[in-house]
Amino acid sequence: MAPRALWSCFGTKGRDESNNDTNMVDETEENDKEGPVLVEMFTSQGCATSPMADMVLSRLGRGDFRLEMPVVLLAFHVDYWDYIGWKDPFGSSQWTVRQKAYVESLGLDSIFTPQVVVQGKSQCIGNDENALIDAITSAPRFPAPSFQATFNRPTSDSLEVSLTGALKNKVDNNGADVMVALYETGLVTDCPRGENKGRVLSNDYVVRKLENLCTVKDHPAKKTVSGTINFPLWSGFKSCKCGIAVFVQSSSHQILGSQSFHLPDDI
Repeated sequence: MAPRALWSCFGTKGRDESNNDTNMVDETEENDKEGPVLVEMFTSQGCATSPMADMVLSRLGRGDFRLEMPVVLLAFHVDYWDYIGWKDPFGSSQWTVRQKAYVESLGLDSIFTPQVVVQGKSQCIGNDENALIDAITSAPRFPAPSFQATFNRPTSDSLEVSLTGALKNKVDNNGADVMVALYETGLVTDCPRGENKGRVLSNDYVVRKLENLCTVKDHPAKKTVSGTINFPLWSGFKSCKCGIAVFVQSSSHQILGSQSFHLPDDI
């Protein structure tokens, strides 16, 4: 088992609608100055305390906490707990690398689950509801991008996403990446081994794919950005359970705006 100083599994003490006409979606945020807050959960089915945090994320998505601001939710399943008895079917070393980048940028001493990172600028233990709500309500807000999205299925095992719109926030000469995540909700897993042995695990907003649409530098807020991403799909893909999140991330890892879409049911 890896040293707990480096790898820790913590507990605590205490729909946007799609327009099906021509599969085009226009998701412009009504209040340009105060767009959504991006909430990233780093979790694992191999961590005994992650299921509680996963439930908190699902409740957040249902609106149970009655927040005044919209949120964009993503769950990144890491792979560093796979060795202790149960390999998370949604785990990826790519998400572990992403979490490590936050550990470094936030000046933390260790990597752990469940961890929430809010707007790329603050973090807390994922099953601490009060800390999570405080982090969201105090997070910096930015205009939401004004992307329109077109979805196509060029083959049975791929999804093509074309995006056109403005970032609505100026990017300086340090540059920023426009990232697109494909996520899935409503996942249920029987866990026969590991720390969650015998439990039925429910997961929402599970990131399946993450791609860079483009990188911009010295980019005016109203200048149009366009691009297309082709996502390879997994067995059992159902568009009605999936969505995409678009977010702008600076070189210092801060989130400068985000936007989400549900996929059309008929794609």
